Amino acid sequence: MGDLANQLRQELNRYSPGGKLPSSRAFVERFRVSPVTVSRALAQLAAEGLVVTRPGAGAFRAEPRAAITSTAGDTSWQEVTLSADAAAELVPRTVDASGVLASLAAPPPGVVEFNGGYLHPSLQPERAMGAALSRAGRRPGAWSRPPMEGLPELREWFARGIGGAIGAAEVLVTAGGQSALTTALRALAPPGAPVLVESPTYPGMLAIARAAGLRPVPVPVDPDGVKPALLADAFRATGARVFVCQPLFQNPTGAVLAPERRGEVLRIARDAGAFVVEDDFVRRLVHEDAGPLPRPLAAEDPDGVVVHVGSLTKATSPSFRVSALAARGPVLERLRAIQVVDTFFVPRPLQEAALELVGSPAWPRHLRTVSAELKARRDTMTAALRLRLPELALPHIPFGGYHLWVRLPDGTDESALVAAALRAGVAVTPGRPYFSAEPPAAQLRLSFAAVAGTEEITEGVRRLTAAYDEVRP
Repeated sequence: MGDLANQLRQELNRYSPGGKLPSSRAFVERFRVSPVTVSRALAQLAAEGLVVTRPGAGAFRAEPRAAITSTAGDTSWQEVTLSADAAAELVPRTVDASGVLASLAAPPPGVVEFNGGYLHPSLQPERAMGAALSRAGRRPGAWSRPPMEGLPELREWFARGIGGAIGAAEVLVTAGGQSALTTALRALAPPGAPVLVESPTYPGMLAIARAAGLRPVPVPVDPDGVKPALLADAFRATGARVFVCQPLFQNPTGAVLAPERRGEVLRIARDAGAFVVEDDFVRRLVHEDAGPLPRPLAAEDPDGVVVHVGSLTKATSPSFRVSALAARGPVLERLRAIQVVDTFFVPRPLQEAALELVGSPAWPRHLRTVSAELKARRDTMTAALRLRLPELALPHIPFGGYHLWVRLPDGTDESALVAAALRAGVAVTPGRPYFSAEPPAAQLRLSFAAVAGTEEITEGVRRLTAAYDEVRP
């Protein structure tokens, strides 16, 4: 679709403003593409203001926009208003989305996407999702308002996935993991408060915390997860009442919290009177060679220490934004109230589609397929890096998730390598945004899930090698 849109964009000068473009059928025959591709290309140009589509009449070149003659306003006053928190000796609620955009922004055509955070379309269950959405749309009442907390059957499904004593009544359906984390942090910590985070950790969570006026305090992670002794020290030093962690296939390190540390982390948080926000974001992206997975921390927590976040998005599609918040005790009511104020509820057709999808025979087949494919991709990327870039350290090879975390040799300019890689035709994610304080070394996160297949991984590593040769210290 992008190529067709580019071709049409270049040809617009052939038509006078307001002039009619050829019919969609003419474009189909000329470019040998499907009608859907033509429709999407025209929609892209319409969104850019270059084309106007009129149902029943066709597509027309847009008229030039009238020049703006009004005097430009003075918006300098906003600097004072937006910095009022700092003036009041609070933590400024700065919003830096650069770390999130690094994995959301699509690279230019032809660039190998090692920076992606979602499954490649070839790995997404598109047919099953489409069928589920179609069936869901025909259900009686599918377009009516759902319960604020979510459909009971979907809440029950998420509760079963957590295990332990968690029941459906303790689950809230939310619109994606990012939304769930935002609700959790707003519920658990007031502006200006410290919040303990793993180091390194997911940049989107750091952005949430800073946007809410919280102060992220790093606690180092090793291949066995967060270090309990340092976690206890951080609670004592800061007085924090929240710790956010990813005990399973941590982003970006891929670490799994070791069995002997799980109970200790819960005990340390409980002794500090603190909550643990468990971001269980990729439990369904386990690799084929993994053994039995540890249960969520929430399943081992009878005292309401853990606020659990689970999601369907990573295992399906970035647009399938259905997730869950689970908690015990009075905090559940606060979480519910904040979610209702922010979003009212998750659209019912999407919840119904989620139920249709996870209840269909296609769901377990999809998970098995993804499990095998992710292992093959992980092994291909690992082998290619060890062959072509042995200087890059791979401290941990995960058995779940969708990326590798590599350490660059001392003296490597991380930003220069990221820029050189893009020039060479491969997009990679810099390590700096994953740290809330100064990083200990230059690092990269390399995703193997967002590319078309193993051949593209091999080619991407070849391009990365050329980029590294350009900036080698």
